[in-house]
Amino acid sequence: MPRTKLFAANWKMHKTPVEARQFVRHFLPLVKNIRNKEIVLCPPEISIPATVEATKGSRVQVGAQNLHWEKVGAFTGETSAPILKAAGCTHVIIGHSERRQYFGETDVIINKKLRAALAAGLTPIVCVGEQYQEREAGDTDDILRRQCTEAFREISATEARRLTIAYEPCWAIGTGKTATPEIAEEAHLTIRAEVAEIFGQPFAKKLRILYGGSVKPENAKALMAEDDIDGALVGGASLEPKSFAEIVKS
Repeated sequence: MPRTKLFAANWKMHKTPVEARQFVRHFLPLVKNIRNKEIVLCPPEISIPATVEATKGSRVQVGAQNLHWEKVGAFTGETSAPILKAAGCTHVIIGHSERRQYFGETDVIINKKLRAALAAGLTPIVCVGEQYQEREAGDTDDILRRQCTEAFREISATEARRLTIAYEPCWAIGTGKTATPEIAEEAHLTIRAEVAEIFGQPFAKKLRILYGGSVKPENAKALMAEDDIDGALVGGASLEPKSFAEIVKS
């Protein structure tokens, strides 16, 4: 069966609760007739409740941009999976390249966060991707295989049934550069092959792999036409309702 495409908006450190409500008010009419795709908005933590309230009654879901791997504890400034779930989140982004680059997240930490998200019933969007120097050195496949192997270590296919992966070439995030559809498709095939080794071929065939990296209305249609690209994790272009709606409709 064809995989249902998923489009997730990563607002990063943008949008107050008031701005989130305004976005949703303008966005929902633009996507009200879309039935065959899933849409997730991932606001900053402080704007999650406002986004959940504003999307109530619609098919649009709400996710978080990060989580801590422990359920409770003395972790100032952190938020656990159960708290996100209670706040109305259905999804959570894990291992975004900015978390790896600026906050030192390792594959081991990402594995712990993935376990916590799955245990809480959240749908994790696990990000993988190579740096520019790694691509130039011909190491892309090795990087992607390692990141997948470490992130999914000691997790069963049954436990990972809600898993979604986002391929994000780090050199294309916020730079305006986008991997060509052919480059993205090749990376997605590598990821799917590695997932087949870990969880089995039937699981890999059903797994959704999103593309993220300067996705815009102008390039979304060509990217989504590739067989192994199952949606998009969108940054800057998701901050404006019309722009993100055009990408979803692609």
